[in-house]
Amino acid sequence: KPLPEESHLAKSDNREMAASLDKVNDAMTIMLQEPFHRGQNLNNSMQSIDKDAFSVNQREIEAHQVNLQHLCRICGGSFKNDLYKRSHPVHGPVDDEMQALLRKKERKATSWPDLLNKVFKVDVRGDMDTIHPTNFCHNCWSVVQRKFSNVPCEVYFPRKGTMEWHPHSTSCDVCGTSSHGIKRKMQDPSPEGGKKLRIIAERARRIMYARSQKQLNSKNIMKKITSCKKIHLSTKMLTVDYPADFVKSISCQICEHILADPVETTCKHLFCRLCILKCLKVIGSYCPSCRYPCFPTDLVDPVRSFLNILNALAVRCPMKNCHEEITLGKYTRHLSSHKEKKEKGT
Repeated sequence: KPLPEESHLAKSDNREMAASLDKVNDAMTIMLQEPFHRGQNLNNSMQSIDKDAFSVNQREIEAHQVNLQHLCRICGGSFKNDLYKRSHPVHGPVDDEMQALLRKKERKATSWPDLLNKVFKVDVRGDMDTIHPTNFCHNCWSVVQRKFSNVPCEVYFPRKGTMEWHPHSTSCDVCGTSSHGIKRKMQDPSPEGGKKLRIIAERARRIMYARSQKQLNSKNIMKKITSCKKIHLSTKMLTVDYPADFVKSISCQICEHILADPVETTCKHLFCRLCILKCLKVIGSYCPSCRYPCFPTDLVDPVRSFLNILNALAVRCPMKNCHEEITLGKYTRHLSSHKEKKEKGT
């Protein structure tokens, strides 16, 4: 039978061993839980980094879209360079001024995408707001106007070709240059000609200028002789913007108005009857255009088909408060109706 002291020592040893085993188990559970918590913290930090990166990218894309609103869709120029900050919507309807010009040219277009495709060969129907600007500058608008107008103007397209737009990236040209437009590549200066060629060109220019001045002076003299401004219609009264050569063919070679009672010379030039008779009386018996001998008895009526074309032309009434469009063949009758109304009113 064991002693009481020995049994007490054995119980205390058992308690110490149980406590040490509990400590070992606790340490093992802590060691097993540490990688889980560490991985969870790592995942949380990665998610926060992704969120921050997404928010930064979103802000950059929004800033990129804002910068695009200041650039021209066609040439890439900045609207800030224009004194009046003028711009036109790429997908909007054609404005009234351009619509009137197209009507004179007998063209039909209701939206800008059709016109931009015709002039610049750019299809803007598939544009994306995140990549392409939504407006174009007034300089490109003037290029379109010049395309459909015969009026000379000092307008140039500032690039060899239209802009190519790309999505936003780290090396984005749009975000760095939106204040002054996207830079173009420098063009090589054109080689200058030799001294001899410059002298020849200058001499030819002087001769051409002298000839043009002489012709201009003679035309001005003949216009003063005829003085038919109040009698004959100006070519500006035509409702359709015809080609310059066609307008010249239906105009008098002396007064440059629309032919009134036209006659043809033996050298096949056309004049108003009144204008050519006055000039032949003052300057002599020769054609004012080519100096070929011409007499009043040589004047004949043009062919009937030409007269039919001339009389079918639509013109605007030059009288005030009358916006009626009539054919040239009915113009005299229309004008006489105005005179009758005026006489009745008085």
